[in-house]
Amino acid sequence: MNIYIALFRGINVGGRNKLPMKELVSILEALGCQSIKTYIQSGNVVFKSDEKDVSELSNRIRAEIEKACGFAPFVLLLSLEEFEKVVEHNPFPEVENDSKALHVGFLATVPEEPDLEKLESFRAESERFFLIDDAFYLLAPDGVGRSKLAANTERLLGVSMTDRNWRTVGKILDMTREFD
Repeated sequence: MNIYIALFRGINVGGRNKLPMKELVSILEALGCQSIKTYIQSGNVVFKSDEKDVSELSNRIRAEIEKACGFAPFVLLLSLEEFEKVVEHNPFPEVENDSKALHVGFLATVPEEPDLEKLESFRAESERFFLIDDAFYLLAPDGVGRSKLAANTERLLGVSMTDRNWRTVGKILDMTREFD
């Protein structure tokens, strides 16, 4: 069986797109997923599946959520190997303990024409970033809430993205290790 990480964007935020984790687990079980574990209400799920086509499984998850809840969230589905690669390539290992400052934008694909120059123009003096393949690493010691760089990243990279702080990344990785 394959281990997958599903990262959802825009669920259970500000009272919109409500999807209780219990209901999400039921939807995934109906799709044949097993050993399902969730972390916080914003949509971080680890599970096992025999499905080999990640794109197909992601589309089926979206469709079933839309059928059950009336909205189709962005679902980024990663294999354990892909997720581990993002963790291993962290360009800011010196700040891994400052989990609020370090963020990773998980990208749907590798950006073909990212506007890194324009991104740089939005960067605050305290911020640093790296784009490595399909991961956007952002060090924002003053927080991402007011960061102009964070607010413009997805648009300037030109691909869909969902962001997680390093603490969440670590928790998700810990959940995958429970399968061993």
